[in-house]
Amino acid sequence: MNWPQLLSSHRLGKSSPSPLVKEQRTEFQRDFDRLIFSSAFRRMQNKTQVFPLPGSVFVHNRLTHSLEVSSVGRSLGTDVGRILQERHPELPEADFQSVSAIVSAACLAHDMGNPPFGHSGEEAIRSFFREGKGKELQPLVPWNLWTDLINFDGNANTFRLLTHQFQGRRSGGFGLTYSTLASVVKYPFPSYFVERPKFGFFSAEEEIYMTIARELGIAQIAAGNGHERWARHPLVYLVEAADDICYEVMDIEDAYKLRLLSYEEASQLMLGFHTEERQEELRSIYPDVVDRGERIVYYRSSAINALEQACVQAFVDHEEEILAGTFEGALVDCLPEPLLTGYRRCAKFSKTRIYKCKEVTDIDLSGFQIIYTLLELMTDAICHPEKSYSRLLLQQVSGQYDIQAPKLPDRVMAVIDYISGMTDVFALDLYRKINGHQLPMV
Repeated sequence: MNWPQLLSSHRLGKSSPSPLVKEQRTEFQRDFDRLIFSSAFRRMQNKTQVFPLPGSVFVHNRLTHSLEVSSVGRSLGTDVGRILQERHPELPEADFQSVSAIVSAACLAHDMGNPPFGHSGEEAIRSFFREGKGKELQPLVPWNLWTDLINFDGNANTFRLLTHQFQGRRSGGFGLTYSTLASVVKYPFPSYFVERPKFGFFSAEEEIYMTIARELGIAQIAAGNGHERWARHPLVYLVEAADDICYEVMDIEDAYKLRLLSYEEASQLMLGFHTEERQEELRSIYPDVVDRGERIVYYRSSAINALEQACVQAFVDHEEEILAGTFEGALVDCLPEPLLTGYRRCAKFSKTRIYKCKEVTDIDLSGFQIIYTLLELMTDAICHPEKSYSRLLLQQVSGQYDIQAPKLPDRVMAVIDYISGMTDVFALDLYRKINGHQLPMV
């Protein structure tokens, strides 16, 4: 792969690259603005990240998480772009200054396809088709759509949201640049390549991704199962690193705010990214500050800064392998000590103490019940639209979703689009109405 081809401003839905616009924004900055002003992005403020949506204590939701990931991604892109510019003076046509804008835009979009109720929402959709009444649809839909459904993944749904032409909308979805779209796809292969969730695009969007990959010159590599798959676009590694950094570090801070962790536990985890000498230095930075929350915030910012710098170094050290499509793993796997031990300690702690706590599992239970109910009723309605109740239910669906499509597979995907696009609050509200627990005010 080569940088000039990988950094393309060609937009999906347009037959030729965009003409130069008389303004200061680059094409990639326009990507960022299209995303941040979109209703799909705003809806993330009412989607669970890990913990329940806030009461008296504000913790991260999908929107605030995405903003922070985008901020870290911008720093990663800025530092990597500067180094690549110095390293490759022979490539004046490669716009390395745009790396920052591409990565920050892709980070902004990376979670937009996630359904309500966090990762439990993804599992609920998979489980409905694998184990629930959704199994009845298997003989009625193509095999590749079935593998999409039983392996449903928010990453693939993000790519669909960004590229699919919904009813009444323009061709090309958001009309983003090829480079930004490719930088969102962490797993550049379809669902039938894998036996577990984590894939990059549904079968309906496979041809779109192939077009983008060919345009950008993304390499194809052996997948080890008789197939060839696409390599990652190099900037995916920076998007993934920004997400990894924020996910692990910010969950610790949220757990401390919710008093799931003591100050001693949280500070030990945050300081564990540094050498003992650096830990003592950090402890003594603000000797007059007694607020423990402020100390945790400072320790967190120091950890993120150290992780960002190390991931930049890992990327440029492995640039040749990344461009060849032979680099394996993630940038955080290349962290030096003590950063690697600190990161793994946080990941292990989150898995055992945070993601299994009652506050999180309560969301899992509620999310499963709500999504199961909505999927069961909606799939029955599209299979039997002549029923009176089906007509009432289908009238609730926004016109952008092709719920009346002639072919059943298209209607099934419209149901997935509709439910995965819901916020937690909207899904709960619809669930209550369907069950007769809530009536409109008269």
